[in-house]
Amino acid sequence: HRFIWRYVGMREGGRFVNAAIWSGGILLALRLFVPDGFQQWRIPISIIFMDTLLGFGGVFSLRVARRIAYERSRRGLVSRNTAPRRRVLLLGAGQAGVLAAREILGRGDLDIEIQGFVDDDPRKQGAVIHEIPVLGTTRDLPRLVADLKIQDVVITIAQISRREIVRMIEQCRKIGVGMRIIPGLYEILQGKVRVTRIRDVDIEDLLGRERVHLDEDDIGRFVAGKTVLVTGAGGSIGSELARQLGRFGPAALVLLERFEGALFEIDREMRRLFPELKIVPVVADISDEPWIRTIFARHAPQVVFHAAAHKHVPMMESNPSEAIKNNVFGTRVISEVAGESGVEAVVMISTDKAVRPTSVMGASKRVAELVIQDLARKYSTRFVAVRFGNVMGSAGSVIPLFRDQIRRGGPVTVTDPEMKRYFMTIPEAAQLVMQAGAMGSGGEIFILDMGEPVRILDLAVAMINLSGLRPFEDMEIVFTGLRPGEKLFEELELDGEEIAKTRHPKIFIGRIAAYQPAAVEQALSELRKLASESDAHSIRAYLNQLLPEAKLAPGRRTDAVPAPPKEREPEAAAEPGQLPLRLFDTAQRDKTRANTSR
Repeated sequence: HRFIWRYVGMREGGRFVNAAIWSGGILLALRLFVPDGFQQWRIPISIIFMDTLLGFGGVFSLRVARRIAYERSRRGLVSRNTAPRRRVLLLGAGQAGVLAAREILGRGDLDIEIQGFVDDDPRKQGAVIHEIPVLGTTRDLPRLVADLKIQDVVITIAQISRREIVRMIEQCRKIGVGMRIIPGLYEILQGKVRVTRIRDVDIEDLLGRERVHLDEDDIGRFVAGKTVLVTGAGGSIGSELARQLGRFGPAALVLLERFEGALFEIDREMRRLFPELKIVPVVADISDEPWIRTIFARHAPQVVFHAAAHKHVPMMESNPSEAIKNNVFGTRVISEVAGESGVEAVVMISTDKAVRPTSVMGASKRVAELVIQDLARKYSTRFVAVRFGNVMGSAGSVIPLFRDQIRRGGPVTVTDPEMKRYFMTIPEAAQLVMQAGAMGSGGEIFILDMGEPVRILDLAVAMINLSGLRPFEDMEIVFTGLRPGEKLFEELELDGEEIAKTRHPKIFIGRIAAYQPAAVEQALSELRKLASESDAHSIRAYLNQLLPEAKLAPGRRTDAVPAPPKEREPEAAAEPGQLPLRLFDTAQRDKTRANTSR
């Protein structure tokens, strides 16, 4: 009686079967074990079985009848909706496809009319699911689109590979039909979106990676019931960290951000998502040591996620002193105050650009790693750094830039046709950062598995294709050349032999030697002096000397800058990985470039 009748289904049917078995069992026990003097209590066994079956059928069918009436009333709303609806095929008749079909059929406010399923599984051909037939395979799409006047093909496959999406996009473009997709099953299960939130295929779908499997018990022990501070809380990574941390029930979440507009947005969102969680927004500059000390004394954080940083490579090439002040000394202030305050753990967000840095930004993050390693020897606090590559959709990344350029009519600017970058989603990065923080014992530099690198040109071509245009024909692509401080290929470690596995398949430990405390102190003293003088040339020269693997322009040493002691020899460059995704034919590209003056 506690079930809502209009939603009863197979799962609830099991409870009705259980109830019928218990009631029949009691009657059967009375039949078999009642003494001879109580014949009137003996019920014929055939009656017991008939009663059990009819009782189950009658009680359950009442609920089923109520559900049928409810669903027919909802379909009546659909039939009375006179607004034009788009005729669609659902690609995939699996669990996600059935879920999507059921939701679409049960809603009258959607502009979608399902004509059938398309699935390559031969066992499903000719089947009917929720009164929707499986009409054929993907090879039949041209015929089905023409015969049924299909306007969109909707991908309803929970785990579809990026190559399969690319193949389907190309096929749909050839036959002149739109391609759309349902949200990821993980988003649906998390309650973030409904399955009926059908949208256009986006570039994140082509670059999408497998769902991250977290040790939630481990993360829960790390942050649950504790006061957690997130620096750079208004940024892409910091804000996602805040959202993910809210799921694990910290006692309080202190959001520290310099830009009050971004802080206002994440504060408002967190209060909406987690109304019971204590949220403390704090406007602060991580380099302001007196104010940082006040914040730590006032809120007593137990875990710190340090995501605040200057990360734009060309911008920091123009402002190297600011990169040093924020990325190096801001990290030093936060970490040292945390150590002195007895914070349990500090997790710093690093970058793949810290490996053999060719930019001031990358070199400053490498020095920040040295700071973290140095403080790990000085305090009982567990200091760890987490190094990963580009995050899809983060502020200043290439994907929002390409979107804006396409929206404005082009041209789309690519620095070099062979440039490659690692990509991961913002939620994946935040989740793995939390996992690494929970695993660290202190002093480690964790390296996240970024998969295979993707060519930026392939990315630009894919985004142009998704917008319905043709690269180099409808939308111009201009090659601008490498900007100051940029590399063709990013790396995540200095040498493959220095990487050790952890218990998580996507997290590794970089066994990177720390500098001696005296060398770190000398380096910080010199960098503080050069940053205060805003001596850009000397900052670059000194970073080249401090980091033997660094190759910053101009890359020559000057007598005016003292050379710090070397701790290790520079390693040889690793070979770049193989291309994971070819969306643009190389021969076609070379031919086009030869015929086009840039």
